[in-house]
Amino acid sequence: QVQLVESGGGLVQPGGSLRLSCAASGRRLSIYAMNWYRQAPGKQREFVATITSGGGTNYADSVKGRFTISRDNTENTVYLQMNSLKPEDTAVYYCWVSSSRGDYWGQGTQVTVSS
Repeated sequence: QVQLVESGGGLVQPGGSLRLSCAASGRRLSIYAMNWYRQAPGKQREFVATITSGGGTNYADSVKGRFTISRDNTENTVYLQMNSLKPEDTAVYYCWVSSSRGDYWGQGTQVTVSS
């Protein structure tokens, strides 16, 4: 079994920043890709960013240049630094981890961008 614990969401004004984190834990665990998705009210869950075990990254066009994904392999933790936030970034953000024990979703953390 793999546990994912997300943190870092909250309320921020447009133009502000937030940093999300997602820590994976489990016995004899090897983490492969680590990803962030988000789901806004009334919309489907959408891809935000991914990072491979080797550090390769990819982003949705809507967040390129504003969001940065990173990971700490010693702590099995993925981060999402979100800058220049816009109201349309408001959503529940989920991490999704591919591991030697399967693929798992985090519980989600709410990000609200509003003045």
